[in-house]
Amino acid sequence: MLLLHGLASNLTRWSEFVSRTRLADERDLVRVDLRGHGDSATRGRIGLETWCDDLLALLDAQGAPRAVWVGHSLGAQVALFCAARAPQRVAGLALIDPVFRPALHGRWRWLARAAPLLALAASLVRALNAVGLRRRELPPLDLRALDELARASLGSPAAEAQFIRRYSSMRADLRTFRTVHYLQELVEMFRDVAAPERITMPTLVLLSTGATFADLAAMRSIAARFPRGEVRTIDCHHWPLTERPDEVRQLIEAWCTGLP
Repeated sequence: MLLLHGLASNLTRWSEFVSRTRLADERDLVRVDLRGHGDSATRGRIGLETWCDDLLALLDAQGAPRAVWVGHSLGAQVALFCAARAPQRVAGLALIDPVFRPALHGRWRWLARAAPLLALAASLVRALNAVGLRRRELPPLDLRALDELARASLGSPAAEAQFIRRYSSMRADLRTFRTVHYLQELVEMFRDVAAPERITMPTLVLLSTGATFADLAAMRSIAARFPRGEVRTIDCHHWPLTERPDEVRQLIEAWCTGLP
C-alpha cells in the first residue's frame, strides 16, 4: 500500500495512520516523500509524470507488481494519474479529498484558471535560483506533531477558523517548502487527470463535508461516476487525516477487506 501526501507535505502526514492501523499486519505500508518533498529533495522539475515514474520504479524495486494507492489531495491526484496511466499496477484507489476541478469554488477556481501564469512564475523563480538567489536550507516539517497540536486546539469556532487559516495558508507552506516547487505543484494539482469513468479498479472516495476548497454536492456527483466506486463523507474541513484520523483509518481498513 502506497501512502501519498498532499501539497507541500511529506511522509510524516501518514505517521499516525501507520502506527495505528491493523493493515500493517496485512500489507507492506510504504510512506513516500514525493520528489521535491521531505528527504526526496531536488532542485529539478517535478510533476505528475515524474512522480508516477518514481512510484512505479519504487514498486519495481520492492518486487511489487501491484499496490493499493492511497492519497490525500495532491496525493490523490498522483494516485489517480497513475491509475489511468498504468492500471495494471493499481489494485485499488483510496482518494481523500481529490481535486475535481469542476467542483472548485472561490479563490481555488481562480488559481486553477491561472495555471499558465503559475507556470510562468515557476520558470522565473527557477531562473533566479539558477543564478544563486535561493534558500540554502529549509526547516524540517513534522506533520504528526503539528496535527496533534492542531487537534488539541480545536473545539470552538475561533479555534477552527485559526486552524483553517494555518492549514490553507500559502505563507505557512512556503516557510518549509521551496517556492518554485510550490508553484509547480499548484499547476499539477489543478490539472484534469482522468475521467472517473476510465478508472475500473475498486475506488474509495472520502470527501470532507466542510467544502473548504470545493462544492460538496459537485464533488459527490463526480465521485459517483467511478464504476466501482464507494463514496463516504467525513465531518471535517479538508484535512481528515488531521481532524478525524481514526475515522479515516477505519473507513480505509473496512474498504480494504474486500480487496485482493
